[in-house]
Amino acid sequence: MIVRRRTRGGAPFVVGSTVETTFTTAAPLARTAAMVAIVVAGVAGAAGTAMAQEGAPEIGDRLMAAPAVRSAVQFAGDEETWVVEQQIRLCEIPAPPFGEEERAAAYAESLRELGLANVRIDAVGNVLGERAGAAARPHLVFSAHLDTVFPPETDVTVSRDGSVLKGPGIADDCRGLAVLLGVVRAMAAAEVEVPGMITFVGTVGEEGLGDLRGVKHLFETQSTELAAPIDRFVSIDGTGLDVTHIGVGSRRYRIAYTGPGGHSFGAFGLANPTHALGRSIAKISEFQVPTDPKTTFNVGRIGGGTSINSIAFESWMEVDMRSVKPEPLARLEEQFLAALQEALDEENARWHDNGKISLEPTLVGDRPAGSTEESSPIVLAAVSVADALGLESELGAGSTDSNIGMSRGVPSITIGGGGVGMGAHSLGESFDTTDSHLGTQRAVLLAIALAQR
Repeated sequence: MIVRRRTRGGAPFVVGSTVETTFTTAAPLARTAAMVAIVVAGVAGAAGTAMAQEGAPEIGDRLMAAPAVRSAVQFAGDEETWVVEQQIRLCEIPAPPFGEEERAAAYAESLRELGLANVRIDAVGNVLGERAGAAARPHLVFSAHLDTVFPPETDVTVSRDGSVLKGPGIADDCRGLAVLLGVVRAMAAAEVEVPGMITFVGTVGEEGLGDLRGVKHLFETQSTELAAPIDRFVSIDGTGLDVTHIGVGSRRYRIAYTGPGGHSFGAFGLANPTHALGRSIAKISEFQVPTDPKTTFNVGRIGGGTSINSIAFESWMEVDMRSVKPEPLARLEEQFLAALQEALDEENARWHDNGKISLEPTLVGDRPAGSTEESSPIVLAAVSVADALGLESELGAGSTDSNIGMSRGVPSITIGGGGVGMGAHSLGESFDTTDSHLGTQRAVLLAIALAQR
């Protein structure tokens, strides 16, 4: 099995070795030495048939040997038009940052219509529905996110030109939401029964300053709000057929320098918040960060002041810092906070504390870094089901809902929903449906695989 490595949003590159086929790990997924024991209704004229046990690297082929599983995968391919219709329908329901309610209500109704049990919307706005297995464990959470990056006034009408759909959010993450529905529908149509329970979830707050609030709530309240603890977590985010097993951590700040302000001529000589902001940006721009592990920083937005002829009473910026490892991110954050203080001290000293200004750093985003080892059963299973469908797997890094599971030691990955997305987070976002059924089929087979003991 050839596995490519990539970073979400970047070009893939080929790893020099193939995936190891040894099924060894201390992760919770390996509660037993094997991970296949599927019960398929109606197989061989019996109420169910237990398949032979096998390791994660072979699970894809083993599952495809079961007629009901093959039927579910075939159904997913044949019914891709329905999945695309759901993708368009959901995308034309606005879901701006912190305003996902309308889309959430529609999604909950879709899960009810597809026969899931205990469909509800939780305290933060996540939509949940359950598909019972023979037992409550293992418990797989299969998710996609409801929110977009676009403000409420955005025209979310979807247009179509041949195989290409165009509309804000059509790929990220209307595709994931639709594929999730496709998985539920295909498993029901083929009457596939699995040993473990699957909870399907549409999460809120995955994008931007949403700060993964939906999936954080899911993990924080799992002991009281879920039928069983989360054993495995998968999110479907965006397009393509990649597998994200490295969670890029981030720390995000809103920085405000404030002072009395005044007239640019009459009050000249006061310390200036905008000048302090400029000093800090200059310092940040000179930071040296490692390329391995990749660590980044960015001043994304700045603002403040009232007019060209006024000394600002406030100037602010929003800053994003990221790394695939927690240690360099912590060092970068420490350097960043020190630079902010230095800029403040220098500006106040420049004007001898006349109109002394102050600094207020506010943490507005905290996505923990984490990873799921390439040799872990959940990653091997994802590679195996792709291989069983004749697909290549691309392993890489990204910042998604699965960061939270990774950081807590729960086997977690993010997969693409198939097809080709372009222009993510732009008004010109588009999705090419060519061969998009492969993403739905891969998701169906993976859901079945990860609901095994």
